[in-house]
Amino acid sequence: MKDIYLSTQTTLIITLVVGAFFIALGYINLKKISDNKKSHIVGDRNESIFSLTTSLSASALGAWILFGPASAATWGGIGAVIGYALGTAAPMLFLLNFGPKIRREFPNGMSLTEFVKRRFGTGILKIILILILFYLTIFLIAEVTAIAFLLNLISKTPLWITSGLTLIICLLYILRGGFKLSIITDKYQFIIVLSIILFSIFLILGNLEINSYELIKKNSAKLISKNYIPNYTAGLTFFIAVAATNLFHQGNWQRVFAAKNNFILKKSLIYSSIISFLIVFWMGYTGLISFSLDPKIKPDLAFFKIMLSNDNVLIIVSILILALALTLSTIDTLINAISSLIIIDGKEINKFLSGREIKNKSNKLILLLCVIVFIFASKGYSILYLFLFADLLCCAAVVTIFYGFFKKKINTRLSLVSIILGLSSGLLFFPSQNFQSSLLVGNIMSVENFSPIILSNLLFISFIVAIIVPFVIITTYSLRNSLR
Repeated sequence: MKDIYLSTQTTLIITLVVGAFFIALGYINLKKISDNKKSHIVGDRNESIFSLTTSLSASALGAWILFGPASAATWGGIGAVIGYALGTAAPMLFLLNFGPKIRREFPNGMSLTEFVKRRFGTGILKIILILILFYLTIFLIAEVTAIAFLLNLISKTPLWITSGLTLIICLLYILRGGFKLSIITDKYQFIIVLSIILFSIFLILGNLEINSYELIKKNSAKLISKNYIPNYTAGLTFFIAVAATNLFHQGNWQRVFAAKNNFILKKSLIYSSIISFLIVFWMGYTGLISFSLDPKIKPDLAFFKIMLSNDNVLIIVSILILALALTLSTIDTLINAISSLIIIDGKEINKFLSGREIKNKSNKLILLLCVIVFIFASKGYSILYLFLFADLLCCAAVVTIFYGFFKKKINTRLSLVSIILGLSSGLLFFPSQNFQSSLLVGNIMSVENFSPIILSNLLFISFIVAIIVPFVIITTYSLRNSLR
């Protein structure tokens, strides 16, 4: 691969043109949007199947799909690909049950946290609120870092320029228009993403000398072998991590409340889950193809290696536009999600975050947050470890919160105990940054006391334990009560 595909000037011009298009689109539609708190958070609650499906799909598919699935495939095999794809699609399917139920309980609702507050009290609400805000912030840093890394790969554009430019473009339209404007721009971003993804399928498969499956079977048979253990552990790890965290994504819950009715909501969730699964599966599959063509490929660059192999300028530009559309659709969703939580529940963290000027206060906090995001993304730090930690937090809380949708016998004290024990148990196995040891394995107890299977699957075990412990605590408590 060449060091430079486009000049920095050309890359920045394309970025500015794409950005200007969405900024102009935003301001053209501003007059159609009501300037009030509820509209800023959930729009006018009349979204159709098309608008909701495109928005759910576009906001779920960030720039991470260009790196993560293909990278995971190079070591986790077909299992990691399926797990990643299912993990992305699963929250939509889970919301088929949770969405209509919470809409019935909160016909004028705006967030999951409203249910948490009524069901579990302010103590659990504060824990969940901090958890969600932490996760969304890490996600935001990840997206900005990803686009900065990509533009640096293509043209050696300094990370700080891309980070700052991307955030400014998004802030220029999303702070004014809020959720409704995010829905509108998502339609266009989704069309761009889908068109270029389809183009990549024809390009990659068309350039192969033999059938893709035969190529993988010939050169990387273990990656599709039923006897390859990482096919299972990696698949389950990504499924659990991605599915659990996305259930706490405020952007998804905003869209649940924005649907015109439950029929439209259910149809949109089904369609978006299928679309998300197929796109993420394809992106992961490119990793299998790329690794089969070159086993020495750097995992993060697996998709780009085969897309950029023939050095065609139009292909390079299409990848840049794809990345920008993916990034902007996700960033505006994340910014609006964080802003909405501050407006709805900010007073639970600090009394300053209340009153008539809450929207302006929220915008100021978002600007401050974006400065922090800019600093992290400009440094090019790897945020994978923090992302995984955020996933663990969500795994520890997911059973307690969503089991509580159906079982009202779960009280605040039991919820708190189950979340804390789930998290602390998961942390015992959560791997260090070299993924070779953990708090329990190699520190509290010697590595020699554990089998190779445990040592090579610490991340998987930490997620499983974080989920199982709260489940055991809650079911044991429920059984005990039923026998009385």
